[in-house]
Amino acid sequence: MSADQLWSNGTLARHAGNVPRMRAVVLDDHGGPEVLTICEVADPEPGVGEIAVAVEQTALNRADVLQRMGMYPDPRGREVEIPGLEYAGTVAALGPEVTGWSVGDRVMGIEAGGCYAERVVTHARQALPVPSAVAAGDAVAIPEVFLTAWDALVVQGGLTSGRWALVHAGASGVGTAAIQIARAIGARIAVTCSAGKAQACRDLGADVVLERSPADWLAAWRDAVPGGADVVLDVIGGEEAERNLHAAAIDGTVVQVGLMGGANASVNLGLLLTKRVTWIGTTLRSRPIERKIALAQRFIAEVNPLFERGLLRPVIDSRYPFERIGEAHSYMESNANVGKIVVDIVD
Repeated sequence: MSADQLWSNGTLARHAGNVPRMRAVVLDDHGGPEVLTICEVADPEPGVGEIAVAVEQTALNRADVLQRMGMYPDPRGREVEIPGLEYAGTVAALGPEVTGWSVGDRVMGIEAGGCYAERVVTHARQALPVPSAVAAGDAVAIPEVFLTAWDALVVQGGLTSGRWALVHAGASGVGTAAIQIARAIGARIAVTCSAGKAQACRDLGADVVLERSPADWLAAWRDAVPGGADVVLDVIGGEEAERNLHAAAIDGTVVQVGLMGGANASVNLGLLLTKRVTWIGTTLRSRPIERKIALAQRFIAEVNPLFERGLLRPVIDSRYPFERIGEAHSYMESNANVGKIVVDIVD
């Protein structure tokens, strides 16, 4: 089926006759930020169990940069390639058999793609209500990073009150969410980051802040927390893989959620055995819809209330208008941000 044909059940076409149309970033090519071209495409329509969202904000993620470069394709394999993993806005339309949502409700969430657009379709039970304590324009800074951090630390890593977490890239979106989550549940947390971002991590509540490079963070970690980390959340990979095994506690867990430092590593597997370390690899994007829904529903029950109580808050570094999304990508690639980079689709 070509991109000029109209798709159903939440898909769309580049040219589809007299159907409603929206602005979206469509990747006709891969490469630098200049390939992020905004054009008009047909609105997606919700299918059974789905809602259509009028997107007001989206936010940047490393996966978006990789997809733009042709290194991380949308697993849905759609011929019209619209990147973007998270959205916030209002419910615009309900598909058949949808309950629990009404048109106009504030909503936020993640999708496998398609969020760099004025409208996106998602499963109704995967969508998240915006906590009333969070400003509507800030909600988009929640879904991807807080879901990722909470799933890695708590759901898969088993972090609980009084235990230690070690999180790499502490000033990133996931890192700033992880610091807050650990503090909210009574756990202790150490992070690695560049020297210039250390104070921001301390201000969020990190118990220990370690300069990642060029300093020897592992030696500093051993001095600060000789018992090791019960849970290590790593978005770096590469050369950090070996050090993570050294940093983990006996019976600790390493949760690998990213590979910013490279996908290949040489490690001493003896550490994995003698320390009885559990090493988990995970992503949200490629999970079956049933598992995404289960995680979203648990997040609504357990994490949304922490926003209502003021224990968690979105951390926003900067905002860009939709027309300058290429500049936003360039800024992300500079690694200068602390927290999320938000793109306002609605002025």
